[in-house]
Amino acid sequence: MSSGPGTPLTRLVETSSAVRETSSRTAKIALLAGCLRELGPDEAVAGVAFLSGAPRQRQTGTGWAALRSLPEPATEPGLTVAEVDAVLERLAALAGPGSRGARLQELERLLTRATRPEQEFLVALILGDLRQGALAGVMAEAVAQAASVPVADVRRAAMLGGSLATAAGTALAEGVDGLRRIELEVGRPVAPMLAGTAPDIEAALTRISPAAVEWKLDGARIQVHRHDGEVRVFTRSLDEVTDRVPEVVEAALALPVESVVLDGEAIALRDDGRPHPFQVTSSRFASRREVRIPLTALFFDILHRDGEDLLDRPATERFEALAAAVPEPMRIPRMIAETGAEAAAFLEDALARGHEGVMVKALTEPYAAGGRGGAWLKVKPRHTLDLVVLAAEWGHGRRRGWLSNLHLGARMPDGSFCMLGKTFKGLTDAMLAWQTERLLEIETGRTAHRVDVRPELVVEIAFDGVQRSPRYPGGVALRFARVLRYREDKTAAESDTLGAVREHLR
Repeated sequence: MSSGPGTPLTRLVETSSAVRETSSRTAKIALLAGCLRELGPDEAVAGVAFLSGAPRQRQTGTGWAALRSLPEPATEPGLTVAEVDAVLERLAALAGPGSRGARLQELERLLTRATRPEQEFLVALILGDLRQGALAGVMAEAVAQAASVPVADVRRAAMLGGSLATAAGTALAEGVDGLRRIELEVGRPVAPMLAGTAPDIEAALTRISPAAVEWKLDGARIQVHRHDGEVRVFTRSLDEVTDRVPEVVEAALALPVESVVLDGEAIALRDDGRPHPFQVTSSRFASRREVRIPLTALFFDILHRDGEDLLDRPATERFEALAAAVPEPMRIPRMIAETGAEAAAFLEDALARGHEGVMVKALTEPYAAGGRGGAWLKVKPRHTLDLVVLAAEWGHGRRRGWLSNLHLGARMPDGSFCMLGKTFKGLTDAMLAWQTERLLEIETGRTAHRVDVRPELVVEIAFDGVQRSPRYPGGVALRFARVLRYREDKTAAESDTLGAVREHLR
């Protein structure tokens, strides 16, 4: 590893460009690994984050408007990875009166020292638009190759430690022994296990049988950690929201345990137990104001209890541990389906109570933190997809002045997004006003009729079917697409893939 003053940023810029230019997965991994070996121990976390396409700080408070015009570039490269990371850290920390001006000054100083290729790299990095095909799977293998460690250890450390960049820093500095010291730590969030989809209950049981079938709630995913009387609550994106959910904290403190990590949902319920619309839960979940509509915490899995990690246990054992730690009213209803008829009746009951559908789960599988495999399948009778907004067109008539017609994209294997069509249906006036403000915050460019945006806003779309279409690059288009809601709890990396869209072709 480098022991000099720091790895030049230009080394990462060159690697990023080379990775983007090759379609070979093996070549991408080799290029990234070669660059990672040159990073000093203090630069590894930031360097891996940069090459993965996002700053270590995740949010820097900087949008397209601040980067629209660039200063004259430097003629010779002089920035190091550590220097750039330090600037981004200062940007993320700026807040309050005068922060906008201070942020612009910091950016000006940084970009003035950057060459033109470095400027372009930094702009794409800050805006989340560094499309080079270095997805998490590729980067994990590159880290493993650079550090000469098993890729399975890198992935597990990333899941338990909260980020691939952090795991990479450990791998490069301490090797496999350091990685294996990273364990589940109560109070530190774990990447949640994710579900695949099945078109109906019969298809799900064809893939998983015997299976547990449980209600699928239309709530906000939460991960609750309790240790020595202290409770911390995290979202599916690992952001802490403890101060927003005092009723969840109170419920966790009432459990008969000393330490526990639980996976579940927070949801706003009516007096009769039926759910409020998701917008009520979302609004309540996002607010720090006085609680008017309480959230109910309902749990479906347990990762740790009283000093014992449970992630590697089969689901049946985790369900037993959950039942021992959490009283039935705080658990999501579940049954073991012996027949398709039983599972179908359970689904109908869940729907009749106002819930989205059901989850079908394998009984023998461990908790695959951060994974989306075939062990969990969601079944919802309404066809929906979580897609990314790529652009929006200005409205006409009574929608004049609002961004209305949304350009919808599905995620591709290389991290880019493939357009599937447009829709303006299902948008209320409140949604139009909100999305106009939000989309302008992430604008990357515009024409007279359209505003292009960073691909980061996820929207849940209902549709009647998918048809073949030569009009769009993916060869498919949605039929009668309409907006249900925005999914601010999801990142673009969690949106549905083109492959998932194609599964709906008939």
